[in-house]
Amino acid sequence: MKLRVHDRAPNQKSLAKIFSLLIGFTFLLSFSALQAQEVTPEHIAKMKSVSGSVISDDGSHIAYTVSVPADPYEENAGNSNHLYVLDVAEGTTKPYYTSGSVASVQFRPNHNSISFLASRDGDNGRALYELPLDGGEAVQLFGFERNIVSYTWHNDGNHVAFTAFNAAEESDSPLPYTADVYEENQTNRKAYITNVTVEDHEPHQLNVDGSIYMVEWSPDGSKLAVSAAPTPEVDDFYMKQQVFIVDYRTRDIIAEVNNEGKLGEFKWSPNGEQLALRTAYDINDPTDGRLKIVSAEGGTPENIDEGFEGKYEQIEWTSNNEIHFLASQGTNTMLGTIRPNGANKSVLFNADAHAISSFSRSSDGMISFVASSPSHPNEVYTLSRARNAQPQKATDHNPWLEEVELGNQEVVRYTARDGEFEIEGMLMYPVGYEDGTRVPVITVVHGGPEAHYSNGWQTGYSSPGQMATAKGYAVFYPNYRGSTGRGVEFAYSSQGDLAGKEFDDVVDGVDYLIDQGIADEDRIGVTGGSYGGYASAWMSTYYSDRFAASVMFVGISNNLSKWGTSDIPNELYLVHSRERMWESDAKWMDYLKRSPIYWVDRAETPTLIMHGAEDTRVHPAQSLELYRHLKVRKPDVPVRLVWYPGEGHGNSRSASKFDYNYRMLEWFDTYLMTGDASAEMPHWDAPIPTRD
Repeated sequence: MKLRVHDRAPNQKSLAKIFSLLIGFTFLLSFSALQAQEVTPEHIAKMKSVSGSVISDDGSHIAYTVSVPADPYEENAGNSNHLYVLDVAEGTTKPYYTSGSVASVQFRPNHNSISFLASRDGDNGRALYELPLDGGEAVQLFGFERNIVSYTWHNDGNHVAFTAFNAAEESDSPLPYTADVYEENQTNRKAYITNVTVEDHEPHQLNVDGSIYMVEWSPDGSKLAVSAAPTPEVDDFYMKQQVFIVDYRTRDIIAEVNNEGKLGEFKWSPNGEQLALRTAYDINDPTDGRLKIVSAEGGTPENIDEGFEGKYEQIEWTSNNEIHFLASQGTNTMLGTIRPNGANKSVLFNADAHAISSFSRSSDGMISFVASSPSHPNEVYTLSRARNAQPQKATDHNPWLEEVELGNQEVVRYTARDGEFEIEGMLMYPVGYEDGTRVPVITVVHGGPEAHYSNGWQTGYSSPGQMATAKGYAVFYPNYRGSTGRGVEFAYSSQGDLAGKEFDDVVDGVDYLIDQGIADEDRIGVTGGSYGGYASAWMSTYYSDRFAASVMFVGISNNLSKWGTSDIPNELYLVHSRERMWESDAKWMDYLKRSPIYWVDRAETPTLIMHGAEDTRVHPAQSLELYRHLKVRKPDVPVRLVWYPGEGHGNSRSASKFDYNYRMLEWFDTYLMTGDASAEMPHWDAPIPTRD
């Protein structure tokens, strides 16, 4: 992997900063004794994480997938998903398929087997495979002429509905190359039905226009619910998916659901009379976190939990009169039940120290769920149907965590400066922290802004977390206004106010940590990706006097050019800006003033900028603009720009993640730990050690 790095040497070191430099070295030395016990980039590069689980109908087995990273010293490749099976009664787990990557693991109805998607030699992309539950060799059940994107079983265990993209139209140009015509010749994703028990069965296509994303069989197998958008463009995927009911025999649409806005999932009631949808409150809702019910004969979905100050994350019917759910509320997650009329809502398990990402339920009420905690990444848990049962951790795929020391993590709350909201977040203390000691703080701002941090594992290649606590930093994760998990009003509260009160909330959190005697006000850092990268750029320009170092990742620097270069212009308008910049000269100017490049004259913060060279969500030009403005207008401020070839909106490959991790930590060690903005800029090459 070759990177393109652009930087500028800083000015001469200032004698006035020597005292801060010595303080920084003191911190580095005080934590050097913990070197053998610290969390390092090498740990994160090999960290495994459970990515999903599904429990058998009788509750005896749990099939789950483990995300396994490639060795960054060997190849720049993405993670592989390996299949494991847990015997619930024995509490033992075994690898079932580790020779390749699997997806969409399911128990095949009426068969003692597990099905999944995988790509093996000779396949046209991913095909459907099956493994006996008692072990054996994976056998292909069905292969299509193109890659299978998703599938779902009919209750007979023989028929399957699946989705695949149409083949792209080939160019007739006589030239020896094919031009890439932007946003044209994109292929729709279509849905098909086939019988895997009939040899050479010809799949039948559903008669639904546009691009199909989700497909669910009705309980009796006579109908399918599908979601479709008018085009395959990302903007339509987010904002224009509609739900249709399709007859199994004719494959024609027989009913339409009048949902609007973002759509997360839908589920049939056991009697097939209703659908539960996890969807947006309305077209302007930035999330798909409301729970709505609609007749299977079509109509307008009804919100059944109007005042819920949280976000529904997953839903599953347990009977015609009960829906099981996973929801987030603030920094907590919870498992619970609710009736389809909104009555009798109850919490089965409130996870204040676990971040639950998904669940699966057997017919007798046994639950498996995937969750992280402040001390470990995602693992499989079980929760029995017994009254007052407590979850049991069933897997452990990172035994190295027993050998390292972690900083304490706690939820913090503070009042925003305008008094309108109490803001929540997480704070990690340095390893061995002593009360009353002021320490450097790295502020990690999430993207979206329609996202939030839960009280679980918060360390990754672009999130310094426990790697930073081992070096003597505190790490702060604020859920500023506009974050999810706090209801509709809170999610809407940042709209039409780009970089306004939302980012003031972040600074207010820093002030809270200073007032609490934890943060050293001269050594506050910031990092984040996407909208968090926007925040990082804003803090290093508009709020530069408050921040000693910044690491900006796939972030926004110019809201005028951002709109014209992103693949989600409609979503940006509907759920973020809520206005069109061209409606008046004043709005053009306001968009510019909400852009970090406008405030570069304030910039004194050393800024490391990193970006995927193939990003379509936030174009790499956004990073280039900030770099160029800083380099020309503020020649004495350290700045560096790093491109990651082949990466998009966030790094997905092992070596580029590893490189990013080391560069981020080195930048903070150079400018934040010391508090010296005039320190010599690190060498352009990443400080990755040679492996023994």
